[in-house]
Amino acid sequence: MIEHGSQISFEFFPPADAKMDAALWRAVETLAPFAPSFVSVTYGADGSTRDRTRSLVQRIARDSRLIAVPHLTCVGATREETLEIAQRYWQDGVRHIVALRGDAPQGSDGYRAHPGGFAYGRDLVEGLRSVAPFEISVAAYPQTHPEALSAEADLDNLRAKFEAGASRAITQFFFETDDFLRFRDRCAAAGITGPMVPGILPIARFSQVARFAARCGAKIPERLAQRFAGLEQDPAAHAKVALDVAIEQVSTLRRHGVRDFHFYTLNRAELTAAICEAMQLRAAA
Repeated sequence: MIEHGSQISFEFFPPADAKMDAALWRAVETLAPFAPSFVSVTYGADGSTRDRTRSLVQRIARDSRLIAVPHLTCVGATREETLEIAQRYWQDGVRHIVALRGDAPQGSDGYRAHPGGFAYGRDLVEGLRSVAPFEISVAAYPQTHPEALSAEADLDNLRAKFEAGASRAITQFFFETDDFLRFRDRCAAAGITGPMVPGILPIARFSQVARFAARCGAKIPERLAQRFAGLEQDPAAHAKVALDVAIEQVSTLRRHGVRDFHFYTLNRAELTAAICEAMQLRAAA
C-alpha cells in the first residue's frame, strides 16, 4: 500500500459549458474515493476564469467532501483587487491557495505585470501572507521556466517564493524523470528545503500533450514519441501505453523516495484513476 504520510492531489479546470461541466463532475466523483489531500482549480491565463474558478471551488466544497484549492495569479488585476479576491476566499473557508505569476494572454508579445498589480509569484505570496495565514503552493520547473534567464536564476526565483512564505512547490509536468531528480538535488544543494511535489500529466492524447509541452518548454523525449507513434487511431492501445508510461514514471520516482504526487487530470478521470489504482495511490482518509 501507499507509504504512511504520502499525499496525492488532482487538478481540474473550470468548465466552459454544460457538457464540459457534466464531464468534470464525473471526474470529481470518480477520483474522490482516492481521498486526495486537495483538488486544485485553475485560473485562466489572463484571469479570464476568475468567477468560474471561485464558483467551482464553492461547488466542490458544498457538494463533495474534497478540499478545493483555487489558483490565483498576478495577471488581470491590481494588488488591491487580487487581495480582495483572497479575502473572499478566506471568508468562504478556503485555507490553501496555489499562487502563480500567470501567463501572458494569447496573442500578446509576452508577459507584462498589470499596472498596480503584483509582478511575480513571490510578490503574490507575500501579499497573500498579509491577508491571512494561507497554506500556499507555488510552481517549480524541473526543466527550467522557458522565460528564465538561466537555470540558476530560476532556482533563485523559487527560493524567493519559499522565503516569502510558500508551503510547497508543485512542478510543471515532465517526462524525463531524471530531470526531476537532478532538480530536487539542486534545490537541496541550494538550501531550498520546502516540499517538492512532482506534477504528473497522464497522456490521454499524445498530440494534445505535445502541444502543451511546446507552449511551456517541457521536453518530449524521442523514445516517448516513438512509443505513441501511430496510436492516435487506436484508443485502446494508446491508453495501454499511456498507463504503462505513467506507472513507470511514478514507480521510478517512488524508488527515489518521492511520496507525494499531483496529477493534471485535464478533467478526465479514467487514466488518472487507473494509475492511482495500479500504484495503490489511495491515501488514508
